[in-house]
Amino acid sequence: MQEAVRVRSTAQIAGHPLHPMLVPIPIACFIGALLTDIAYVVSAEIMWSNFSAWLLVVGVIFGVLAAIAGLTDFIGNRLVRAQAPAWPHLIGNAVALILAIVNALIHTRDAWTSVWPTGLILSVITVLILPVTGWLGWALVYRHRVGVAR
Repeated sequence: MQEAVRVRSTAQIAGHPLHPMLVPIPIACFIGALLTDIAYVVSAEIMWSNFSAWLLVVGVIFGVLAAIAGLTDFIGNRLVRAQAPAWPHLIGNAVALILAIVNALIHTRDAWTSVWPTGLILSVITVLILPVTGWLGWALVYRHRVGVAR
């Protein structure tokens, strides 16, 4: 069995890749937004709609930061682009981030129209994309050794 070539991360601080440090925040926020959207649809308590809006804003901010770090790695090293999961990981996460941005804008409307049905549908689609792109991201790290120092 041939050992995979290690591919250093371009976006790093003191040898620690930035992208994997940033991605858990938008993932948690987007899942939280889905859960609070569901809670709002079930209860009609405006607090849940407000929570969704804030979770989406924080998720989008950190998602953009994670995207910048990931794109820096992607553009900065041709060996990253050469890995099979790299393109689908990039495209899937770009789609999820765009959907989350649209969803954040939708959530600026009044509570009921911000969540039902468009906000909830966008939250569901965004969250369904995340396990696929997460699987591809972990394949980049564990199979293709992207960002692994040793």
